[in-house]
Formats: sequence, structure tokens, C-alpha cells
Amino acid sequence: MQPDKATSVIPNTGRARFLDACHLRQPDATPVWFMRQAGYCLVEYRELLKKYGVLKIAKTPELCARVTLMPVQSLGVDVAVLYADIMLPVEEMGVALELNQEIGPIIQHPIRTQQDIDALRVFPTEEIAPFVMEAIGLVRQDLAGKQAVLGFAGSPFTLACYMIEGRPSRDYAISKGLMYGRPELWHALMEKLTTMIVNYLTAQIRAGVDAVQLFDSWIGSISPSVYRRFVQPYNRRIFEAVRQTGTPAIHFGTSSSALLDEMKDDGASIIGVDWRVDLDTAWKRIGYDHGIQGNLDPTIMLTSWPVIEAEMHDVLRRAGGRPGHIFNLGHRVSTATDENLLRRLVDAVHETTRR
Repeated sequence: MQPDKATSVIPNTGRARFLDACHLRQPDATPVWFMRQAGYCLVEYRELLKKYGVLKIAKTPELCARVTLMPVQSLGVDVAVLYADIMLPVEEMGVALELNQEIGPIIQHPIRTQQDIDALRVFPTEEIAPFVMEAIGLVRQDLAGKQAVLGFAGSPFTLACYMIEGRPSRDYAISKGLMYGRPELWHALMEKLTTMIVNYLTAQIRAGVDAVQLFDSWIGSISPSVYRRFVQPYNRRIFEAVRQTGTPAIHFGTSSSALLDEMKDDGASIIGVDWRVDLDTAWKRIGYDHGIQGNLDPTIMLTSWPVIEAEMHDVLRRAGGRPGHIFNLGHRVSTATDENLLRRLVDAVHETTRR
């Protein structure tokens, strides 16, 4: 059963300001969280990683909850984003994978035929990744409503690219070749992935997350017309399913500035943008009836505090104090980032925008 999230929200907490931003209400301060915030920049996490590895941590609810909570405790962020990998549901579908620390996900037997697609399992909502759902419950219990809990999934396009290529790629030539040359296979795979993602996100919502994010990590490799033809119908189905639960949804794409006019119509309540587009320009294109998330260049965090502070003020200036802005980096935290600078950034955003 889904936990009761309709109870009163504790005012002036991270959860309150995050949910206010998600619903385009003016929060007491701009909410902050970072993609990959529970990552290599945290010393405690690196020690756990050496001992257990990514998959062991992600699949052990107590370890997963522990890592999920680390950034809340050490950085003061407003959101606890579930520690997981976008490939976990793919493994649940029966695809053997390896998470290589240097390369990324590796699939020894890529999915490229109808037989491969037919063999993929799709679990019902109540059966998918139970270890993830247990971890969500542990995180909610620890946070006691003071910070928001964010779930997520990889997009059908990004997961399809990983599954077809077998590993990260620069141009996704094999995936795009299949998409253009064998569209019936592409759509069959996207159908299964979309069903799986809907079930996965629905299960997270029932377990108690306050919002979800869809990671379209490789979407910048295609044009708007190709997006409309081969991707948009599936993303729309996912966001419609989330919308029916009343849960806010964030849609984040890398190198997606050319696709903002399409993404804004897919059904997400917040659009995440990377650093390749100015935030004010992006928000104008998206429309102020949507929230926006972003978009400090992650490499700025490898400089000095005066540089970081100046760039933070530029992002906030472009947001213009409108309700609906969630401060984040334009992509994930770099492994070389000083966690003390991240904590200082969180405090500065809160102090600068306090109302």
C-alpha cells in the first residue's frame, strides 16, 4: 500500500520547499539537490564502494538507504535521491550486465533481434525490484518528512541504447541504425521498456517517493523530428501514468536544448536542463507553467568558491525568483568535487533566496 503523503507537510523543511517548487508555489527558499550526490566525492561512500560494489549496495536495502541518506546528512540538500542505477530494471528483465567503474554498464549479449526482445521479462508493479521499494521505506522512515524522497528511472530511449550497443557509445550508431533500419524491432523494444518503466515508477510511488525523475541521458543524439517519431509517444505514456498518481515528475535530458519544445509537451511538471543552455532562455521556451531544474555547470565545482558563488548568482538571477525553480547542477557531480564546496553551495542558495 502507498504511504499516506497527503498529510500536512512540515513547513520550512527541504521537503516542503521541494514540493512547493514542484507545484509552482513560492517556497521559503529555493530547493537544492545534486544528480549523483551520493557518489565518489563523499569519502564515506568511497569506502563502502570498495567493500561492496555498486550492485551490492543498490540491492541491499539497508546499504542503499545508508548511501541515499549520506548527502542529506553531509551536504544539507533538500532531497534524498534514491541510490540506484538506471540499469537495475534492465537486469530484472533478464539481461545480464556488469557495472564497470571505468566504462559504465556492459552487456555481453546485446539486444538486437526479435528473439532477444521476446525473451525480456516484464514484471507487474507489485513484483518489480522489491529491494528498491524496501530501501525507499527505510529512507522515508529516517527522514521523517523533513526532506523529500526522489525516485527515478532511465528513459526508454537511453535504456534501449545501452541494451542495443552493449556499452556506452559516442554516437549510438548501432542503436540508431536499428531504429532507422528495423523500426519494428525498435518499437517492440520500446513497448516493453515503457511498460517496465511505468511499473517501476508506479512501484516507487506506492513505496512513498515524493517525486520521480526520468533520465534521458542520451536523448541529445537525435533531432526533434526523430524524437517525435521514435521516442515521444513512449515518454508521454510514462508521464501520463505518473500524472494519474498525482506525483510530480521531472524530465531531464543531456544535450537536449534542441528538444525543449518537444519535451515540454510530454507531460512532466518540471523540465531539467543541462548547462549548455541559459536557464532563463530555457524557461522561456518551456513556458512558465512548468517548473525548471538546473543548471550550474558541474565543472564549476572544480574551481574556487568565489567562482562558484558568482556562477550560482548568475543561475539564480536567470531564474528571476519565479516559483518553480529547483537548483541543481547541469549534470552529475564530478568525482573530484570537494564535498565542502557542495555544502557551502547548498547553504548559499538557501541563504540567498530565503523569503
